[in-house]
Amino acid sequence: MATLKVLEKYLDYEFSSGGYTGEDYKQFQNKYINYLRTLCKQNGWELVNVGRNHYEFSAFFKNSENRYIYFSISDVRFWQNEWYNRILYRTAKHEKDYTGGHNCYTNLPALQYTIKNTFDKEF
Repeated sequence: MATLKVLEKYLDYEFSSGGYTGEDYKQFQNKYINYLRTLCKQNGWELVNVGRNHYEFSAFFKNSENRYIYFSISDVRFWQNEWYNRILYRTAKHEKDYTGGHNCYTNLPALQYTIKNTFDKEF
């Protein structure tokens, strides 16, 4: 089970780069997604439509009322620590709504509270 402490070991880490996704990033991405799944399990949410990209990824949080929140981190090679300090999230109509509501940002320690608070609001 990945924890916040495990992910924080990647702060200031310089990821590999190239035409193929590096093993270091793949391991990081798996840990990050596992962490998000842990948050989901703790809150009765589901992580859906996980898009594993070259050096970034996105996903949707889904709650029991079939409401969605889009989540995305920037390319970890070019925006160091933004995966931790500046996480994009916004409301969405469904799990393929990539344009959804207004762009908002949070950090990883506040993510669980932010998602819960967003789900609790009317949208």
